[in-house]
Amino acid sequence: MSSVNKEVITGNEAISRGFYEGGGIVAASYPGSPTVEIIEKLKSYDDVYSEFSTNEKVATEVAIGASMYGVRSMVTMKHVGVNIAADPLMTFTQTPTNGGFVLVTGDDPGLSSSQNEQDNRVWAKFASMAVLDPSDSQEAKDFTKLGLEMSEKFQGPTMLRITSRLCHSRGIVELNDRIEDNVKEFDRNKEKYCMIPPASQDAQFFIKDRIKKLEEHAYNLEINRLEERENTDTLIITSGLMYNHVKEINPNASIWKLGMVYPISEKKAKEITNKYDKVLVIEEMTPFIENELKLMGIQCEGKKYFNFTGELDISDIEKGLYKSDVLKNKKEYEESSQKTIARPPLFCSGCPHRPVFDILKKSKTKIVVGDIGCYSMASLFPFEQSNSIISMGASIGMAKGMRKAMTMIAKEEPVVAVIGDGTFFHSGIPSFVNLLHQKKDNENITYIVLDNRTTAMTGGQHNGSSGNFNERDDMQVNIKSLLKSIGFNRVKEIDQYNYDSTKKLIDEEIAYEGLSVIVANGPCALKYKLNKPHFYVDPEICIGCRTCIKTNCPPLRMKKYEGIEKLKSSIDKEMCVGCSICAQVCPVNAIKSSAGLNKEGENIDN
Repeated sequence: MSSVNKEVITGNEAISRGFYEGGGIVAASYPGSPTVEIIEKLKSYDDVYSEFSTNEKVATEVAIGASMYGVRSMVTMKHVGVNIAADPLMTFTQTPTNGGFVLVTGDDPGLSSSQNEQDNRVWAKFASMAVLDPSDSQEAKDFTKLGLEMSEKFQGPTMLRITSRLCHSRGIVELNDRIEDNVKEFDRNKEKYCMIPPASQDAQFFIKDRIKKLEEHAYNLEINRLEERENTDTLIITSGLMYNHVKEINPNASIWKLGMVYPISEKKAKEITNKYDKVLVIEEMTPFIENELKLMGIQCEGKKYFNFTGELDISDIEKGLYKSDVLKNKKEYEESSQKTIARPPLFCSGCPHRPVFDILKKSKTKIVVGDIGCYSMASLFPFEQSNSIISMGASIGMAKGMRKAMTMIAKEEPVVAVIGDGTFFHSGIPSFVNLLHQKKDNENITYIVLDNRTTAMTGGQHNGSSGNFNERDDMQVNIKSLLKSIGFNRVKEIDQYNYDSTKKLIDEEIAYEGLSVIVANGPCALKYKLNKPHFYVDPEICIGCRTCIKTNCPPLRMKKYEGIEKLKSSIDKEMCVGCSICAQVCPVNAIKSSAGLNKEGENIDN
C-alpha cells in the first residue's frame, strides 16, 4: 500500500521529488539561478546519483549517457545554459530515447539574475522537443514524472520549462512512493545512436513523425484543460504561472490552460477557439503560443495588450484585460509617492575580489573585459571596472580580439581581462589554449584569474579547483600548473588579501609588453566562513578621507562620533570578517585589528 503525505515545498524541490518518485537514477547540472536548488535537493536522495558538472554541455552529456544506457535521467540549467548544451542536445533529439530524459530549463522573465531574457520554448521547438509548463509546485512534480514517461513513450527528450518565480515559490505538494521498475536494456544498435550520415539523415523523418504523434497525443491530454464559463464570448489561453494570475483576477472568460505548450493540437485548438469571438493569449516574454495559433490560422491577440519583456504580475494582466475590453470597470493605478530606495548589489564582506578591482580602478586602466560571476558586479558603482560582460568565458577570447584589432590598426594600450575560477573551468580553458595561436610577444594583455575556490554566485558549489582548499571536494586542478602545461610562460600567483603585493604585481603585469596571467587566490569569505578578529576605526586618527569607504565593503560607513565635528569612518563589528583590506588601504593607519582588545574594547597589549 503506497504512503501519501503532503508538504509545502518550492517548485525546484518539487522537480527533485518528481524525478525521485518517477524512478530517476542520474541527474546532472551546472549551477545557475534559478534552478540550483534542484540538484542540491536531489543530494538528499540515496537512490539518485547527482552532480554539478563543469558546464551545461558536460552535464547534458552525462544525462544523455545514462538515458542511452537505459535509466531515467535529467539535466537542469538556467535558460542560457541551453545555449551551451545545444551541441549534444540538437543531435540527441535525433536518437530514440531509451531511458526517459528530461531537460529542465529555468527561464528568467525580468532578468532577475541573467544577462538576457531568452525564451527556451523557442529552443524546444527548434530541437523538436515537447514542452511542459507547470503552474505550481504540484504540477512541477507531476510534470517531471510525466516528462519522463512521455520521453520513453515518444522516444525523445522532454523539456520542462519553469520560470524564476515558480522555482522559488512554495506550494502544497502530495508526496508519493518511488517507482522502481523502469530500467531498460542498453540497445547497441549503431544506426540509432551513431549520428553520422546516412543514419542522421533518416533521423529527420523520425523527428518529424515524433512531433506528429505528440500533437495527436495533445488532443486528449488531461494537463491541457478547458474551463468553460457561461455567457461569455471570450477565451483566454494561458499556461504556467500566468494561469494562477488569471484565476485570481477571475475575468468573464473561459480559460484554456495548457500544460503542454508545444506541440499544440491544431485540431483541438480549432475546435475550442471556434466557439469564441475573442481569443486572448496571456504568456510571458515571446508570443510563442500566440504565434503557434496564428500559424494554424486561428485569429488571436496577445502581445498587443501584454508586454513582451519582464514578468507579468496581476496588475499587468489586469491592465491588459482592460485594454482588450475583457474587464469593463477600469481601475485607476496611481504611482506610489514613496519610491523604494534602490539597493545595488555589492561584494560580500571580506570578498577577495574587492582588492583586485580597487587596484584596477586606481591603476586608471581603460579597458577591462569582464565575465560572468560575482565579479560582474565590478561593472557597477563604485568600481565601474568592466567595459563588457557577454557570456561565460567570453572575456578571454574578446580580449584577444580587441588586442588583435589594435595591432591591425596600429593602436597601443593595455588590455586587462578577468575571469573567475568557476568560469575558467566552465568555458575558459579552450579560450586560453586559443590565446597561444598566432601570439605575438609584444601584444600587451593581462589576464587575471580570480580563484576563490568555489562557484560563488550561485551558492558556493564546487568547481575544478575547490579540492585544493577543502577536503570535501574531489576536484583539485591547480590553475597555475594547468596554464603552465598548456604553454603559458608568464603565470604568477598572488594572495588577493595582501593588498600591497597584489597592487605591485598587477601594476607590473599591466606595464609588461606581452601576454601574462595572474592567478589571484583568496577563499570566498561566504562559502568558507571567513571569520577573523574584526577591525575598528580610531576616530582620533581617521582623517575622513573615505579611502576605506571606496572599497565598498558592507561594514564600512561614515558616522558622527561624539565630540568630533567631522564625519569619520566606522566599521560594524557584527558584519566585519577581518579581511583587513580597509586597514591596508588606510593612509594614516587609523584602522586596527580587534585582536589586541578585551571584551570591553580596551587594548590589552599596553
